[in-house]
Amino acid sequence: MSTILITGGHSGLGVYCSKLLASKYQCNLILAGRNPDKMQSFAQELEKDHNVKVHLIKVDTSSFASVRAGVTECKKMLDRGEIDALSGIICNAGVRLNGEVTYTQDGYETTYATNYLGHVLLVELLMDRIAKKGRIVFTSSGTHDPDTADGKMMGVADTATAVELANTGKNGAKPISLGKMYSTSKLDMIQYIYELDRKLKKANIPIAAIAFDPGATPGTGFLRNMPKLVAWLAETSFMRWVMKRNGITTSSADFSGESLAKVAVDSAFDNRSGKYFQTNNGQLNERPSSKLSYDKIRAAKLWEDTQKLIHIKSDETFLNL
Repeated sequence: MSTILITGGHSGLGVYCSKLLASKYQCNLILAGRNPDKMQSFAQELEKDHNVKVHLIKVDTSSFASVRAGVTECKKMLDRGEIDALSGIICNAGVRLNGEVTYTQDGYETTYATNYLGHVLLVELLMDRIAKKGRIVFTSSGTHDPDTADGKMMGVADTATAVELANTGKNGAKPISLGKMYSTSKLDMIQYIYELDRKLKKANIPIAAIAFDPGATPGTGFLRNMPKLVAWLAETSFMRWVMKRNGITTSSADFSGESLAKVAVDSAFDNRSGKYFQTNNGQLNERPSSKLSYDKIRAAKLWEDTQKLIHIKSDETFLNL
């Protein structure tokens, strides 16, 4: 049976993704999250209802040490034959923070480290364990595109480099707003996927890299770190009406979660590497991402900076092609 590793697979739209992976596609799962104890009951439910194996590993994508420890545990399970070779990695966990800028134990801005840097490190450390024709999917966001209503919602994505983003606000400099940090982290996820796709194709490595946008999905608890009034208002039917009326891409948690599962494993997406998919009003479509996301010069710089920021060694990845 196929094995899929998913971050954030036990909450929000990740729940619906994990359920469809287990039920329709009969995938064994590795749920990666900060608190395995909280994931335990969901894992047991999936195993009981769908006759699949579900393993849990502790991974906090804001911490490089945690990512490395989780990868080590995953590789041990693979080496012991407890799980089959990975047929996919879904980088789905993410945060939208509010308030003052904060930094991780590694010294990087928390939003950028959690959404982008930690997931890149996870993928690159496990790349050699992904089976042929496997897939890597990053859950991004339409907020990355300033030419859309989505891109104006949280703050227009910044053009800063990865090093500048990771170190924003240091040495007395004015930090980039956390809304912009979120949008830009999602831009960089998409641009990384495109650059990864080019490198994989150049090396004739049959692994697909895909970017996925679930749209605004009320009911997932995604805005739990925002002020209580904002978080409450975002869940109301009135706000959903307002968003749709103003051209915001909207979807339901169940449809977006199930669409994420399809993008990750369904045969209909076998040859869709290097593409951007979005759910909107009950439809899953391929669409163009922002103009900046296709800038190959910026992408090459992003790749180079990212490798330095995550402190990955040359013998830990074969992607420095």
